[in-house]
Amino acid sequence: MKALANNQLLIDLGISPELITARNLCQYEEAGSLQLAEVGEDGREHLLTSEAAVAWHCMKKAAEKDGEIIFIISAFRSISRQVEIIRGKIEEGLSIEDILTICAPPGFSEHHTGRALDLSTHGIENLSEEFENSTAFEWLNRNASRYFFSLSYPRGNSQGYQFEPWHWRYGPT
Repeated sequence: MKALANNQLLIDLGISPELITARNLCQYEEAGSLQLAEVGEDGREHLLTSEAAVAWHCMKKAAEKDGEIIFIISAFRSISRQVEIIRGKIEEGLSIEDILTICAPPGFSEHHTGRALDLSTHGIENLSEEFENSTAFEWLNRNASRYFFSLSYPRGNSQGYQFEPWHWRYGPT
């Protein structure tokens, strides 16, 4: 039933099954159990699964020990919130094809899993490729795998998303 409901949701947003198939996107279930991983400077609560939250705290402390400040700007996101984001971009006049280079369709975002993080550091505009040039990004590239985090969308990724140096996912191999 969930898949059927999500298919209708995608169609209502103008996202065809062919677009999903062509992009080779994975469908994700919403995480069932979440815990507070961090509260942003803006007071926003960032939720993760307990395993991802523990790994995040260990990685963040290690980065701080090395003089790097990294913080969460986005973590768990519900399917309904993803719908709101897509609708907002449609209202801004963006085409679905353009939207899907910067935003996953509802049901296809790693953020639904409670295991994905959008990260930033001081002095860098959030959700900007500028993050790639930060020492925080360099630190993540050298160390994130020790905490089972990996960069989800490098340049030329097979899903067709823009390069997102800020988007990291937790997942032990």
